[in-house]
Amino acid sequence: MAWLYLTGSGVETIAHLTENGRVCLMFCSFDARPRIVRLHGSGRVLMQGDELFERVAAEHPGHLGARAVIVVDVDRVADACGWGVPVMEFVADRDIMRPWAQEKGADGLDRYRAQKNSASIDWLPALATAGPRHP
Repeated sequence: MAWLYLTGSGVETIAHLTENGRVCLMFCSFDARPRIVRLHGSGRVLMQGDELFERVAAEHPGHLGARAVIVVDVDRVADACGWGVPVMEFVADRDIMRPWAQEKGADGLDRYRAQKNSASIDWLPALATAGPRHP
């Protein structure tokens, strides 16, 4: 599986995948039937210019803040009852990140990534440079 990894205040996924490649994704059902599904596997980080990055970015147009694509090769799928997961309702998507990235612009996003995304919270290297921009 793969997803577009947008610019944000942290860069933990990139740093830890770069360090050891291991990843576990957890999905929770918050509606009537509680379930938890975990996908265990190895992952990699693709940057702009990689063919798969370009394909995933094209499937999700308009994200100026796209900084990478995370790809996970799933080795194990595990599920659990989820009885401890609270019942919650989806209200709406938030439209905050896209306008934030547009306001910063490509140069502002480069500066932000250089300042906030060069290392993880435990100082593992992440995005060494701002790198190329995705339109």
